[in-house]
Amino acid sequence: PLWNTYNFFVTYANLDGFDPTTAPSSPTMSDLDRWILSELQTLVQGVTEGLESYDPDGAGRRLEDFVDILSTWYVRRSRRRFWKSENDADKASAYRTLHTCLVTLCELLAPFIPFVAEAMYQNLVRSVDDDAPESVHLTSYPETDTALIDPALSEATRLVMRVVSLGRAARSKAGVKVRQPLSTLLVRP
Repeated sequence: PLWNTYNFFVTYANLDGFDPTTAPSSPTMSDLDRWILSELQTLVQGVTEGLESYDPDGAGRRLEDFVDILSTWYVRRSRRRFWKSENDADKASAYRTLHTCLVTLCELLAPFIPFVAEAMYQNLVRSVDDDAPESVHLTSYPETDTALIDPALSEATRLVMRVVSLGRAARSKAGVKVRQPLSTLLVRP
């Protein structure tokens, strides 16, 4: 999933000529962008705490869980944003957000998978910025930006993810295909 997400970004960023060093930052981000950046900062905080308390297994599991939600929830829900023909602020925001997530992941993953993290870093950062550190292993370890953490948005998104998972399980149990529309859907709290 990590390499597929990275490959997805590189493929479409190259097609659209996205350059993270010159792309303007969007004044407004979608809820999806704000959510994944909130989750990213929570990840930075959790992985840092895990490594500082000598729990690399816990830190590694957090990284794995984040890669799963990045690929399964963020990228899948943002595909149309990347695929649309016009280069608008929403598309730029999606590229910038995914780029931020992947670069931060490179820095967090460097102690765990040094060669993969280095290969990704070289392509994501060094190929567009000659002034960047020569290696991911020479960058500063990410620090948590608590201003980007939105607990209410994260909780609401987790609830939506849970409802979707339960809905898919109910469809599977009833033998109803995912693409077949339903006349009604009831969700009880």
